[in-house]
Amino acid sequence: MAATTKNSYAISQWPDSREILDKLRVLANELPLYQIKRDSMERYLKYFDVQCARSREMTDRAKEIIPGGVQHNLAFNYPFPLAIRKAEGAYLWDVDGNRYIDFLQAGGPTLLGSNYAPVLDQVVELIRESGPVTGLFYEYELKLAELIRSHMPSVEMFRMLMSGTEACMAAVRAARTFTSRKYVIKMGGAYHGWSDQFVYGMRVPGLGALDAHGIPEGCYQYTQEVFPNDLQALAQRMEENEKEGGTAAVFLEPLGPESGTRLVLENFNREVRELCDQYGALLVFDEVVTGFRVGLGGAQGYFGVKPDLTVFGKCVAGGFPGAGGVGGRKDVMLCFAAGIGGPLGKRAMVGGTLSANPMSCAAGYFAIKAIEETEAHVKAGAAGDRLTKGLQEIFQRRDLPFVAFNHGSICHMETGAAMLMDITNPNIFAQVGARKKIMEEIGAALTAEGIITLAGSRLYTSMADTDDVIDDALERFDRVFSHVECLA
Repeated sequence: MAATTKNSYAISQWPDSREILDKLRVLANELPLYQIKRDSMERYLKYFDVQCARSREMTDRAKEIIPGGVQHNLAFNYPFPLAIRKAEGAYLWDVDGNRYIDFLQAGGPTLLGSNYAPVLDQVVELIRESGPVTGLFYEYELKLAELIRSHMPSVEMFRMLMSGTEACMAAVRAARTFTSRKYVIKMGGAYHGWSDQFVYGMRVPGLGALDAHGIPEGCYQYTQEVFPNDLQALAQRMEENEKEGGTAAVFLEPLGPESGTRLVLENFNREVRELCDQYGALLVFDEVVTGFRVGLGGAQGYFGVKPDLTVFGKCVAGGFPGAGGVGGRKDVMLCFAAGIGGPLGKRAMVGGTLSANPMSCAAGYFAIKAIEETEAHVKAGAAGDRLTKGLQEIFQRRDLPFVAFNHGSICHMETGAAMLMDITNPNIFAQVGARKKIMEEIGAALTAEGIITLAGSRLYTSMADTDDVIDDALERFDRVFSHVECLA
């Protein structure tokens, strides 16, 4: 149950997590694969050859000097990355002049829509006055911290950093410093940045250190994972840790791993809070995506659960660089005190010349104030509801087993449910390549129809997504899914 009225948050109704998880498990493990028809896919690929020639030329050159030819993990690379020239509101334009409906929204930070003029104008004016960075205290450090605290009661103090990855690193360090415990437990499949200790159990629960190339085992020997929603396994792990140094913190994405791709049950966060209290561990909410997007009070406000630490990113700078930070209990946060006048005793070292720079702090302040004034989170959530309902209707009408669900403006469209694969089934790994190819092709087809998504499966809506934008998008989705066939 939400702590305040439902209309103050983007999530109008909590989805039936058990029903959706059951559908996703069937889609991932029991059903035949579905793909774009071969002749249709050939036509879609011709779009890129004819309409995106400058993007191809530019990204081909990039391969000679940039590893893989692209530097952004969110960039869609099939058949090649698009080179983007302009972003405004609900749309992106590439260097060839093609316009796309933007459901990537830079991975989530541009809740107001891209280049929202009232924020942009104020940030530009600030840069003219102070420059983007001074290396010294600036008033918007204070204003942003006070504003965040006014909306999230758990945030008694706030430390600005440069990214969500840095913020997660800092939260781990603070938890271990404060508790004198060593183990950190995360939900399997969750992404908490790319630091050595968190490149563990990513994307699919149970994979452990599969992606931990170039990382000595000692770096993640005190990182543990449990399956989302498995409270018994979490309690057992925390009990075992009591014999070997204890649990410093439990990290959660409050909607579930990968921004709710593997969604959690509605009471899960509250029950984890109780376990943390029982075993003396800190509860850390990773609100890199959900902070301000779910609501001004974050996902913690929606659930009515108070974490000890909150990790911020994305929206905290309103789409400008330097989007990261950690906030929480004063007694824990004092571990981060900077300068020669900090409290004596144990200190968790954090830093960064560009952290809390005037540009990022002002951008965050003005963006959050704009969200307050416009209720952007509610409007974006309504757009997400409309988009999800439309996708569900398309799947039903075309007799496709695909699954669409959303948490407000964070929308999921699963055509293969790769993150729900049963890794205990040895035959499932034989399908990984095929599932990846199908996802790539659907993403490419959507791009050719003028829609940009996150990997062809996740979509972020913004305040700029009017009913007309969503209805236009649904027509484009329908055209793509009219070309899907079963491989059985």
